[in-house]
Amino acid sequence: MGERVEVYRAQLRRLKDWEPYLKKHSGLPGPRANLELVAAVVEEGDADRLWRLSASRDEFLALCGTAGLGRIALLEPETVMTWLGELASDPRWRVREGVAIALQRLGRESMPKLLAEMKIWSRGDWYAKRAAVAGLCEPALLKSNQDTVEVLAMLDQITRALSLAAPADRRDDGFRVLRQALGYGWSVAAAAAPKNAKPYLEKWIRAQDKDVAWVMKTNLSKSRMAELRKNLVGPPAKRRPAAKAKPAAKPKTKPRVAARSKAAPGRRRGSGGR
Repeated sequence: MGERVEVYRAQLRRLKDWEPYLKKHSGLPGPRANLELVAAVVEEGDADRLWRLSASRDEFLALCGTAGLGRIALLEPETVMTWLGELASDPRWRVREGVAIALQRLGRESMPKLLAEMKIWSRGDWYAKRAAVAGLCEPALLKSNQDTVEVLAMLDQITRALSLAAPADRRDDGFRVLRQALGYGWSVAAAAAPKNAKPYLEKWIRAQDKDVAWVMKTNLSKSRMAELRKNLVGPPAKRRPAAKAKPAAKPKTKPRVAARSKAAPGRRRGSGGR
């Protein structure tokens, strides 16, 4: 852990009431929450404090508590995973990030347990699917080829669900955040097991679905995909239809000039006059 995390841990150990300190040093409002402080809470918080913080109306406190639940997930698996499943659809995006942090912490403790849980979540709603992608697609977790193969299979299943979504579902916020997570998740898993990922990627880069196409394009643009990108067989180039030959021009014919009518004969004078 970083030096700042250790400083925060030491300070938290000296405090009885953490909440004022956490709010003061949260970094919010602002563009970035204090993730080093979150990491310190994850390591130092006891179960009662983490449960209480996770239910807070304050977004940063809820982020800290939610993230910390991953550390006690093996001690209280059923209650923790049920509560994390509810928080996965919390309207506050930082709380949803706390769920991802908690899942990754569980994965560091027991990857088999995380994989087993995420197989269930990957069949859930859009938010549950998104949490599964965010929780699994972390480079530090994908050290085993066998684990990565399981993750790739889940990504394939989730991407299929994305491709089959009805137009109305695609306007849902859960669909949007899942799409964003898939936009980086594939590249993380593919970088960990390129040979295993190649068939999946080649299948999905041929997809006609516009959201899947965006997901694949975004992943292929990542620098970690540079080597694999060279070896992917993409969809065949579309051939332009051959131009139709122009019909041969007909020879121009001179316009027919109407024959002049003969002049009316002059009036014949009668024979003899009076």
